[in-house]
Amino acid sequence: MPQEAGAREAGAQRTRQALLTAAAQVFVEQGVNAPIRAIASRAQVGLGTVYRHFPGRAELVIAVYRHQIDECVALAGELADSPDPRDALSRWVDSFVEFLVTKHGLGAALQSDDAGFHSLHSLMLDKLVPACGLLIEAAVARGRMDPDVNAYVLMRAIGNLCILGPGYEREDASAMVGRLLAGCWLDA
Repeated sequence: MPQEAGAREAGAQRTRQALLTAAAQVFVEQGVNAPIRAIASRAQVGLGTVYRHFPGRAELVIAVYRHQIDECVALAGELADSPDPRDALSRWVDSFVEFLVTKHGLGAALQSDDAGFHSLHSLMLDKLVPACGLLIEAAVARGRMDPDVNAYVLMRAIGNLCILGPGYEREDASAMVGRLLAGCWLDA
């Protein structure tokens, strides 16, 4: 019996992961107000499965947001001891940009009365700023990065560069973020 429960739990975790991945992709394409049916289809599950894991849209949006924060934090930990701090920070920033793009439409959701949304901004600051700071500190310690670069300010600048609109798409934002990072290095 315990093995069956473990197998069911593992299956439920795989389904949840598939839903989070599918939701993140659909949010990038259609925003956080995308039809739940589109997410279910992308994850290759039924609507009931989505609602069993995430009873409401707010729970799904919050779970995607938290999952992506955790992925960015984990990536920083993996890259912290990289022999090439420039490549490490660049890879992490690419992940952060992806996270920001996935938040398309989240701003409106954050204005809702749902209490679950109120802690997300603090969560981002509490987890992502130290993660970015870890990579900046490694680059500064190796004499590769300007010591005046501050994780919070850099992330805020990146966030501002990732505000997409007509005539300014994802590729434009990525190019501008690349230019911003180039100015942070001492050996540019």
